[in-house]
Amino acid sequence: MSWQRRERALVRPHVVTEGRAHPTRNTLDVATVVLATWAPMTGLSPEKRRVMELCRGGALAVAEVAAHLKLPTSVTKVLLSDLLDSGHIESRAAVRETEVPDQQLLQKVLDGLRALT
Repeated sequence: MSWQRRERALVRPHVVTEGRAHPTRNTLDVATVVLATWAPMTGLSPEKRRVMELCRGGALAVAEVAAHLKLPTSVTKVLLSDLLDSGHIESRAAVRETEVPDQQLLQKVLDGLRALT
């Protein structure tokens, strides 16, 4: 990689986030799901417009948005928090996997159902 490309890679995230290193909200993790609202995209940066285009196609996790933008997750979180603040997107906590039910309990339920028939 040339020194010019490396320099651009270092500068770009700083430019994209307008010099900020942290999001305005600390509620986003890589599994948080974001959805676009139908707010107008007037005045949005190219990266924020791209986020809106991506999210209007359906709900995406923060990690997926970062991958599509080819930006670090930390930079993507700054962009997403700005869009949350402006009402352009909504976020929802990721659905957690349910716990595996106890095998003995399931066997008792099955035995009870069989006894009814």
